Amino acid sequence: MPGKNSRTAIWLPVALACCLVTGMFIGNHFHTHNGSQLPVKIFNRQDKLSSVLDFIESNYVDSVKIDSIEESIIPIILEKLDPHSIYIPPRELIGVNETLRGNFDGIGVQFNMQNDSILVIQTVKGGPSEKAGLLAGDRIISVDGVTVAGVKMPEDSIVNRLRGEKNSEVKVGIYRKRTRENHVYTLKRGIIPVSSIDVGYMITSDIGYIKINTFSQTTYPEFQEVLSKLKRRGCHKLIIDLRGNAGGIMDPAIRIADDFLDKGKLIVYTQGHSRAREEFLATQEDSGENIDLAILIDEGSASASEIVAGAIQDNDRGWIVGRRSFGKGLVQEQAVMNDGSALRLTTARYYTPTGRSIQKSYAHGLNDYYHDIAQRYKKGEFMVADSIHFIDSLKFTTPGGRIVYGGGGIMPDYFVPYDTSGITPFFLKINTAGLIYKYALTYSDLHRDELSAFNRVDEFVDYLDSKDVSGSFKTYISSLGYNPTTFEWKESKLIIRTQLKAYIARNFLDNEGFYPVIQAIDNTLNQAVELLKGKTP
Repeated sequence: MPGKNSRTAIWLPVALACCLVTGMFIGNHFHTHNGSQLPVKIFNRQDKLSSVLDFIESNYVDSVKIDSIEESIIPIILEKLDPHSIYIPPRELIGVNETLRGNFDGIGVQFNMQNDSILVIQTVKGGPSEKAGLLAGDRIISVDGVTVAGVKMPEDSIVNRLRGEKNSEVKVGIYRKRTRENHVYTLKRGIIPVSSIDVGYMITSDIGYIKINTFSQTTYPEFQEVLSKLKRRGCHKLIIDLRGNAGGIMDPAIRIADDFLDKGKLIVYTQGHSRAREEFLATQEDSGENIDLAILIDEGSASASEIVAGAIQDNDRGWIVGRRSFGKGLVQEQAVMNDGSALRLTTARYYTPTGRSIQKSYAHGLNDYYHDIAQRYKKGEFMVADSIHFIDSLKFTTPGGRIVYGGGGIMPDYFVPYDTSGITPFFLKINTAGLIYKYALTYSDLHRDELSAFNRVDEFVDYLDSKDVSGSFKTYISSLGYNPTTFEWKESKLIIRTQLKAYIARNFLDNEGFYPVIQAIDNTLNQAVELLKGKTP
């Protein structure tokens, strides 16, 4: 009976997998009676899984690594639960936690690959590299005597060589192009901060802008510091950009929302089968008092980002601008194992103040869940808000009378479609090849002496406009065989020119140079600015 045997072949490994994983957590074992082929007693369910592992290890015909079996089976078990319950092997846990911790151990240098050499973009202020004398524009040619330039070494391999435990030493050989000299520096690795705030600057005399890229342990103090600076510069209206922010730690999201809500207002609550409802309320007087607020979101905004957006929207505290967020409303708790691995298990759902669960459905499996964004695009949701079909039973009303929906992300108050201006087939080709970024890096390196003299964004823009950087870029891509039609160049020139200037400015002024320049073609941000000016987008 082929059909029956096929079904057995499919389900038997899954059943065995289910048996094996829980055994790691139970730790109980059974024994056979004096070599008998059958166990002497009938075992309870809680003993079965560890018993199977024990029996395999003791009796299997060939040598078997039980640890390897466990490592491969745990993810299979967790996939049966939800998309965000995950197993993290020991070798990956340190890297995963770095983002949440907000720092890592290393030498403090930003670099990029240029023609198979490692170009130092910037050194981290106060970090080991800056203290030792490394400069922007240096090429890293060796690490601990091993040549890393001109050998096509993978970038992650280079990163692993440069990183290491705090206070450990690494020898870095560099070539300094401007003096044509080689140097070897012995660097003592230190704690390198990873900022979760990309930038904070004043867009107008009274509108401030803060871009948050993740929510880590350092996010809230970083946010407070940036907001205080903006308020001293006259900020009375604020745009918080959470686009592409996939979340992170829940606590800083709650504390940021708290800054803009009156004491006692509900920010979010969590609840699960084994977790009682827990409410998180605003606990302090409104430090964002009298600040008009707009939150930018898109399909990449998830988890902690949705906590902030949901709290602001449901309390009628500000406007949500952009496109529907990802829809992750599950809370994970982490358990670390003795071997350094970890299990992040979903224990609750979080709900916005009006009672919305914004977790999108995962009833049709992981494949559909993670392809949901692509499906939204195909259905036209990125272009037209009316393409989103909400369920009336998931309709909620804010205290101010606004209609909001649960069941699949935060829907903005002001929808801004995906901007396709300047996106021609020619632009897609050069963008996919990374040519705009590569040329900006090369241009920065060739004109480092002139560009290093500027310390303001407007100076960079004026200089690059005077040099017709987009014209020289066109010559560069033509030499590579990319020849746009007159129409394509006319359509894409604005976005190309703006990106070139933004990338070049970033190479010298970091994000403080990039974001003010790229704002010229950021339709969502510009519409939020008009909204805060009192002009309805």
